[in-house]
Amino acid sequence: MKRPRGGHVLVVDDDAELCELISLRLEARGMKVTTALTAARGLELLEQEEVDSVVLDLRLEGVDGLEVLAQMRARSPDLPVVILTAHGTIETAVEAMQRGAYGFLTKPFQDHELVQKLVHATERNELRRELADLRRIVAGTTPERLLGTSPAIAEVRDRIARVAPSEATVLILGESGTGKELAARQVHALSRRASGPFVAVNCGALPPELLESELFGHVKGAFTGATQTREGLFGAARGGTLFLDEIGEAALRVQVKLLRVLQERRFARVGSTVEEEADVRVVAATNRDLREEVEAKRFREDLYYRLAVLPIVMPPLRERLEDIPILATRHLEQAAARNGLRLPRLAPEVMDLLRSHSWPGNVRELVNAMEALVLLAPEDDIRFEHVARMFDPPTSSRAPADSAREEEQDWLSAEGELPTLREARDRFERRYLSEVLRRSKGNVAAAARTASRNRTDFYELLRRHGLSPAEFK
Repeated sequence: MKRPRGGHVLVVDDDAELCELISLRLEARGMKVTTALTAARGLELLEQEEVDSVVLDLRLEGVDGLEVLAQMRARSPDLPVVILTAHGTIETAVEAMQRGAYGFLTKPFQDHELVQKLVHATERNELRRELADLRRIVAGTTPERLLGTSPAIAEVRDRIARVAPSEATVLILGESGTGKELAARQVHALSRRASGPFVAVNCGALPPELLESELFGHVKGAFTGATQTREGLFGAARGGTLFLDEIGEAALRVQVKLLRVLQERRFARVGSTVEEEADVRVVAATNRDLREEVEAKRFREDLYYRLAVLPIVMPPLRERLEDIPILATRHLEQAAARNGLRLPRLAPEVMDLLRSHSWPGNVRELVNAMEALVLLAPEDDIRFEHVARMFDPPTSSRAPADSAREEEQDWLSAEGELPTLREARDRFERRYLSEVLRRSKGNVAAAARTASRNRTDFYELLRRHGLSPAEFK
């Protein structure tokens, strides 16, 4: 059924004839109208029905209309309320607007004035609701489905449905940008703890001493700066799910305490000997190969086996190319709504180009690409050339063979030996970060966007490699 233009209007006025007249006028213009002759009945209807806007008489019998306005605003802060009165003065109008009234009309009024205000109020309220929903989705407070029809993502959804009802610890593996946190939220949403909190922490974004305090809390005086007792995330997530992102980055001393929590289901705050129950389901994620980290003695083997009870592997986007059309369309819609812009159309040839890209940044790279296209495409249609410009590799004057030889020499030590995989990865990461900072002229926000990392993660990477953005400005 098509929603009436102007939505559902509640009219609160102690003049029954005027209520009837307003109802006839608004219904003739396609609006749904509910009337109340008293303030108490109006407030009662607000609790019972979904209302898009209110017409409120300022002079209700025995009641101050401004006080009724305040009560309505307290119950529904975003609800547009149009004040109607035969006693209009500048002072009263100003006070009503200061208390949050959307508009102000004096009796007698013109039909078109009231209709216009209500239509605008309803449209604004609907837009606010849509933006709030999108913000909840972006922020993760409303878990989105794992989109796609590919066998790879269908297998992940099936795995989540099987493991979610249990209380077992879950380990989510996959490259950066594949949607590990989204999968964790799905595990929580389908679990018996869905009504409890979902609390997330990035283990790689905090130094060991701060991470330990963040996870377990601390008592007053436990360390310098601990001026009061503080609950940690294990306490905050009580009855729900604690998501430990980038668990492979956690320091060994933190790993020891995590192991004990998973084994004993109990923990103590930093600086305390009093233990508390850990009524929490732990879901962890990493883009590292934890078995390789175990062999290198950087990750505890016993903790690995405790975490990897029910592993879920998130496929890279290059292994689920058939999902690109639905993912691209969805994130294009979100980007347009988020930026208050018209939704552009993806030309058919664009999808072929998107499917041919390697997507090293996975779904996160696709999300960023859709955001850029919404902002930068000059017309309503996104065409082949708009996308091709984003994917063009930087040109180089060096011949490919010369470049390859230089790169090979760069990896070798003075004795011609290859570095370990970890050393090679760190070397590449530092060089990559330096190049990103150079291109962004030291602008960390822009550099983080290019690298598809949030700023907290990006600052931690810079700290780990001893890089300062100031050097590139």
